[in-house]
Amino acid sequence: MTATLSAARISIEQLPLIDIAPWFVGGRAARARVADDVFAACRDVGFLYISGHGIDPAIVDAVFDAARRFFALPDAEKLAVHYDLGGRRRGYLPLLAESSDPAARGDLKEAFDLGYDAPGRPPYPGIEGGAIRNLWPDRPDGFREVVEAYFRAGRALAVEVFAMLALGMGLDPDWFADKVDRPVATMRLIHYPPQPPPSSTEVLGIGAHCDYECLTILAQDAVGGLQVRGLDGRWIDAPPIPGAFVVNVGEMLARWSGGRLIATEHRVINTSGRERVSVPLFFATNPDVVIAPIHIAGEGDPERTCAPIEAGRYLAGRLAEIYAPVATELA
Repeated sequence: MTATLSAARISIEQLPLIDIAPWFVGGRAARARVADDVFAACRDVGFLYISGHGIDPAIVDAVFDAARRFFALPDAEKLAVHYDLGGRRRGYLPLLAESSDPAARGDLKEAFDLGYDAPGRPPYPGIEGGAIRNLWPDRPDGFREVVEAYFRAGRALAVEVFAMLALGMGLDPDWFADKVDRPVATMRLIHYPPQPPPSSTEVLGIGAHCDYECLTILAQDAVGGLQVRGLDGRWIDAPPIPGAFVVNVGEMLARWSGGRLIATEHRVINTSGRERVSVPLFFATNPDVVIAPIHIAGEGDPERTCAPIEAGRYLAGRLAEIYAPVATELA
């Protein structure tokens, strides 16, 4: 299989940059404008940048530093928190442990996963081992505290984005609140080794895919490598913008909106000659929330309908596709 790996540079019309600061400090009209802009970006593109989010840059810098120090550890220390010990939902994933694109040969990345760890919460419906606690390495020093601090900030921001989308849909801003107060939320630290320019798409940092959850909030380092499939089918580079996060719609939210909001395909190719680190937060709903198309004011009937399904059961099926062991010949 061969395909071009080049990509066009973005224009602001393709991946909009939205300053959401007025959502936090403005009046009703300012909040409505932010909500409308965020909803329109999720409806028309499925990807956007947000600035003015209020997360302290020191927290972001600290989590990138913690990630780099963790991935620099000897393999034996990283494997001590291997994701098999965390029910394949928590812990360390070695290179090629996943294949986001079934047509590719595995993802050229290593990662560390953690989830929303609510004491006493029962297992997720339909997700075996969903209540397994996070795995934490002995080193580097302060790793857990830094990572958890960023995770708390990212979860709070995701809840605000849900409120923006609710208002943009013509719903009460709190419509999603009781549906995301104990969410299936996974944060991932990802390390991409440098790779030479490939001649095909058989091995990529992450192969072409759409995220499965509702929302992804992504922090990128300065290296870049994220590509988004544009509305015309071409791949578009989505480089890091200092101080901004990338936000994209996942398949669950696309389904929930009856196809009004779109989950856009993306991939990662790190041909920079440098190591790349990114920190995505994949944010779904409470596991027992039933995903069925929402009526959106002024939008008419949903363009397509799907059978209602519990969020936990939906995610269980989608995640199983990438958590299958990679074929031994890829090692």
